[in-house]
Amino acid sequence: MKPDRRSFIRTAAVAAAGTMIAPEVFSIGKPGVSPADKIRVALIGGNSMGWNDLDSFLKNNEVECVALCDVDRNVLNRRTDDVVKLRGTKPRLYVDYRKMLESKDIDVVIIGTPDHWHCLMLVDSIESGKHVYVEKPIGNSIAEINIMQKAVRKHGKMVQVGQWQRSQPHFVDAINFLRSGKLGRIRVCKAWSFVDWKGAVPKVPDSPVPEGVDYDRWLGPAPKRPFNKNRFHFTWRWYWEYAGGLMTDWGVHLIDYILYGMNRAVPKSVMAIGGKYAFPDDDMVTPDTMTAVYDFNDFMMMWEHTIGIGLGNWKRPHGMAYTGENGTLVLDRNGWEVFPDKNRMEAVPLQKNVGVGLDLHVKNFLECLKNNTPQKLNAGIDIGRNVALVAQMGNIAFRTGEKVYWDDANQKFDSAAANKLITPVYNNGYTLPRY
Repeated sequence: MKPDRRSFIRTAAVAAAGTMIAPEVFSIGKPGVSPADKIRVALIGGNSMGWNDLDSFLKNNEVECVALCDVDRNVLNRRTDDVVKLRGTKPRLYVDYRKMLESKDIDVVIIGTPDHWHCLMLVDSIESGKHVYVEKPIGNSIAEINIMQKAVRKHGKMVQVGQWQRSQPHFVDAINFLRSGKLGRIRVCKAWSFVDWKGAVPKVPDSPVPEGVDYDRWLGPAPKRPFNKNRFHFTWRWYWEYAGGLMTDWGVHLIDYILYGMNRAVPKSVMAIGGKYAFPDDDMVTPDTMTAVYDFNDFMMMWEHTIGIGLGNWKRPHGMAYTGENGTLVLDRNGWEVFPDKNRMEAVPLQKNVGVGLDLHVKNFLECLKNNTPQKLNAGIDIGRNVALVAQMGNIAFRTGEKVYWDDANQKFDSAAANKLITPVYNNGYTLPRY
């Protein structure tokens, strides 16, 4: 008997276990999809990118949102209204994601929470038989990202990491040009993010937990602290307990394309300098200004970020540059171009962006689910793990003040201080998954 979509999605990715199910013909956006063909999606964390992700999923007619989960009931109510406006159906609502995962009618879980929750939620989701779309960075520590990679490999579920530039056509075109060899040998790569729209985070006193917020559940494995709005919606990014600052917020997107373009995964060493130069007295803990230098043996990569300054390298607020013996390719979200070194090659004028990267990234994930082709995921678990590792290495070099060398075979540094930052301490009764 031919399997319906329900059974097909549940068994997707079995190719990794040595069994292939013949793909069904199914085009994205096809009108009139029957209920049996629906891909049922649940969202955990709906305040920011989580909602953007779900919105992209719901642009595909075969997707149905069956559940929303958030520790803030104000967010739940707002996103429920949004789903009803888009689709006319009301999803089930949860505060505890573990209760949501007990549901058998969920095919895909979108994880859009703060970074310190990603590991637990991804592992729990795939152990419950769900596929996952997880925001970047995949985890908030080296130990977590390694655990997540092992868990995905063991359970054979499909995981797409939210590094949507992997699905943006002009990014791919730029890398194809890079690999043509016309630039000559690449010796220096740069990635940067200069964020002038972000300013200081003024200190504010602790306050009562807002009505409708389950703050203990928001903290999860993070250290117990009184509620402070600076550590809550959006601005949690600037505290080590929950995230890694601009290095993991923007850096994961941009450094990923350096690794992709140069076909590398792990550097030999990294050193970093920086600090709170722009806003020394505000409440941010992560650096507002930072440079990290990575040694890949035959080329170097520099990461730079600033908060409060918007004019970056090559007059771009963000981007990547690959400098070879004949010229430099500069790439950002608006397009790519090539600047020759003297007369050693022809210039390439700006090749502009086409398409919405996030929408294309979601479509890639859905196509892989429907056709049982995990090998065609544009940003699978290994890609997400590799760039998260590199970003964490930069942050660890900054936090220790050391040039650190990485032993990839043993997954450790040459520094005791750096090694102490590999594995997080889980609190409040939560334990790090074991894989």
